[in-house]
Amino acid sequence: MKYFRFWWKALPACAPGPSAYQMEKLMSHTATQTTIGAAVDAPQRAVENSPSVPVTTYRTVSVDGLKVFYREAGNAKSPVVLLLHGFPTSSHMYRELIPALADCYHVVAPDLPGFGFTEAPDRKTFKYTFDHLAEVMERFTEALGLSRYALYVFDYGAPVGFRLAVRHPERIAALISQNGNAYEEGLSDGWNPIQAYWKDPSPKNRAALRAFLKPEATQWQYTHGVANPEWLSPDTWTLDSALLARPGNDEIQLDLFGDYQSNVALYPKFQEYIRTKRPPLLAVWGNNDPFFLPAGAEAFRRDNPQAEVHLLDAGHFALESRGPEIAAIIRDFLARKLPKQTS
Repeated sequence: MKYFRFWWKALPACAPGPSAYQMEKLMSHTATQTTIGAAVDAPQRAVENSPSVPVTTYRTVSVDGLKVFYREAGNAKSPVVLLLHGFPTSSHMYRELIPALADCYHVVAPDLPGFGFTEAPDRKTFKYTFDHLAEVMERFTEALGLSRYALYVFDYGAPVGFRLAVRHPERIAALISQNGNAYEEGLSDGWNPIQAYWKDPSPKNRAALRAFLKPEATQWQYTHGVANPEWLSPDTWTLDSALLARPGNDEIQLDLFGDYQSNVALYPKFQEYIRTKRPPLLAVWGNNDPFFLPAGAEAFRRDNPQAEVHLLDAGHFALESRGPEIAAIIRDFLARKLPKQTS
């Protein structure tokens, strides 16, 4: 059997989303291989017969002279969902979530500077700090005219996105955290080598962090805590590793490891935003993340008792193994918290 992924097929018209089982069925279209021609033609016929297939486009926009790459899909008049990725990946991590949402929402997923296909200026001329990444993303949203959006944050995307929320709370229609942390209790012992570098930024401690940049470490981030690793596509960690191996990118990543302490220092401000502004908040986390503990997801309820928390049997990159279930949870949440699609 061959399995063809059509997340978007037969989705309800922007109503509360289908069940995880329905999303799994939508995601895995089975073609019977009676002949080679039938196997090849089946997915083509499915696409041709689909009344509305969300098309993802791949674009760049200049932000203060920096070419920022982004993926985009959906009706530009629909409510906006902004997806911010983490380390060591890019908007590629959202390649299947985007069409799963784009029938109802205008979905935008940029690559951060130094990641994916956004330009990575020399660190001698471009300061790789989370403050600066947030400034670029703020200007990115303004360049695209995104004045209000639901914000999905993962890993590094969380401190970038929470900075945007603190600076412009009026722009945030809802918050979705997928293993995107804002609480010290959410940090695991996996951060110990990085925290040692914060305390003593010596060449020795900096060099020790290079272990995080090795291809086997990247693959481990995807496979750790996943019950069915055969569900994972090696395209993910292979692409990430290739981009990490670009000349000079290692030093960029080490700079960001060092600056992550600025995010922890801002946790009280992020928490104050959640506590005082009370945006609709969904936390859907992989329960087996080696870096961000479930306690970080549960902590959102301390500052926003209405926060919805889902802990799934998954690892750090939960979308890779539990994508249909997460898509169903997000669709249900957004259908209840955002305005309906505008034609």
